[in-house]
Amino acid sequence: MAYNEELSLRVNKRLIELNCSFIEKKMFGGNAFMINDKMCVGIMKAEVMLRVLDSEYEVLIESNHVHPMNFTGKTMKGFLLIEAEGLKKETDLNKWIDYGLEFSKFGIVKSKKKK
Repeated sequence: MAYNEELSLRVNKRLIELNCSFIEKKMFGGNAFMINDKMCVGIMKAEVMLRVLDSEYEVLIESNHVHPMNFTGKTMKGFLLIEAEGLKKETDLNKWIDYGLEFSKFGIVKSKKKK
């Protein structure tokens, strides 16, 4: 299944409303939104993929309609997937986007060391 383009447009629209400078990039078989050179929000199938601050991860993972991102059999700490059921209202989607934007400002991306 391809990513939900309508959901991607909703995220795009919200970022424009907030006057965010972003780049859309195909990633993880979906569509990712890069802000400050960081993947913060994305769409995978019908779910929002979200990067959050480590300090908020444990609390947010307990929220309804949220589960850890498990890509290629490995849980990716700091990444959450928000199910479609938790994104029906614009206020709900906007709340999740705000967490991604917070990561774009304060989050640290740990890059792999070059050999």
